[in-house]
This record gives sequence, structure tokens and C-alpha cells, in this order.
Amino acid sequence: MPAPDPGGAAPITGAAERLVLVAGATSASGLAAARVLRGAGARVVAVGRDAERLTALGVAVPGVRTEVCDLTDEIAVTRLAERVHAAEGGVDGVLHLVGGWRGGGGLAGQSDADYRFLEGSFTALRHVSRAFDADLRASDAGRLAVVSSTAVARPLAGGANYAAVKAATEAWARAVAQGFAKDARDAGRPLSAASTIFRVKTLDGLEDALARAYAGLWDADAADVNDHIIDLEN
Repeated sequence: MPAPDPGGAAPITGAAERLVLVAGATSASGLAAARVLRGAGARVVAVGRDAERLTALGVAVPGVRTEVCDLTDEIAVTRLAERVHAAEGGVDGVLHLVGGWRGGGGLAGQSDADYRFLEGSFTALRHVSRAFDADLRASDAGRLAVVSSTAVARPLAGGANYAAVKAATEAWARAVAQGFAKDARDAGRPLSAASTIFRVKTLDGLEDALARAYAGLWDADAADVNDHIIDLEN
């Protein structure tokens, strides 16, 4: 499925007043997401482990709420959700940007240490999506999105760890999508929440495109983006 508004020409309106949590916000893509979402009128909670980088993000994008949290720690994520709920209420969106790359060396070079590093992004996704699942279901337009890789479709021996973690990420996001659909079906109401996968070869140069594509999910019907893979290209 092509990315909505890939050229960034159409105005983004549906994200206005939405409360969006950006997980892994201290990256370049996190900064772009915060800027685009705030520019679209959304309220943003930027989450990361590096307090100094979060402070810098808050200065660069006024109005962003920042939260220091190790998203691989389940108890810490539970407490994060409690703080967000107490201060802001339920979230309408989660953009999962926790990631990283390690690889090379063929299959023999796929070390356990590298796998454990990469696995952290998937662990964080499980914790965050569970902690805010009820929020997204309760919202009249909940939107969860993850960033995956074209490596899932064509895994290489030198990136087997990375491709495996991204494949697990996609499976989890699709399971979330099925849960959203089942919840709506069982309640006899139209689907309002969506879980979407963005696939990239590399995020370098695509930070703004990703941010706009995510914010643009609120300008699409949930049924059109739930359980969909959207390819982003330079």
C-alpha cells in the first residue's frame, strides 16, 4: 500500500487535538514526528531514555511533554502510562520508533549480543502497546504505527537477527490490528482504531515523510489503514 500523502502536499487535519505518544523520540525521526504532529495541532508525549536529548527536543519543539522511561522495563512502562493518564488522559496514538541496527558477517556473524540489542525494540513495543491498548480502543480514532524494514520481505544472512526482530514486530502489529477489528465487530460498531506498519529500506532522509504519513493516518478511515503495510521510499 502506498504511503498517504507521500509528497507532503496535502494538509493534515485529523491529528488536531489528538494525544500522541512517540516512543523512542530522541532520534531524528522522533524529532520530525514531534514537529509534524505539533504542527498538525496534536498534543505530543515524547518518550526516551536520554534525559538531555529529551530536554533538547522539548526546546526544539515547544509544547511537547517529555517523559524519561526505559521502555524495555515493563514496570517502568506501567508507571509511564499512569503518569500520562493522570496528566493528559488517554492517548489516541502511539508511534513506535524504538530501533537500531546491528549486523554483518553472514550467518556466523549473527551474535547473541547483537540479537539481544535488537530485541529491545520488540520488547518495548510489547510493553507500550499493552499499556496503551485500552486507550486506543476507547478513542474514536486510535492509531498505532510501527516502523519495519524491507529486510522482512528479503532477509539476508548478514542481517538475519535484524530481519527476525522486524518480522516479529510486524506480526505483533498485525495481531494488534486483529484485536482492534474483533473488538469493533463484537461491539457491533464501526472500526475506529488502526494498527499500521511502515516499511522502509532506511529511515535516513525519510524522517519527515514518515512523520507526515503517520499524522496522515487520522485523515484516513480506520478500515483503510488497519492491518496494512505502507511502503515509504526516498
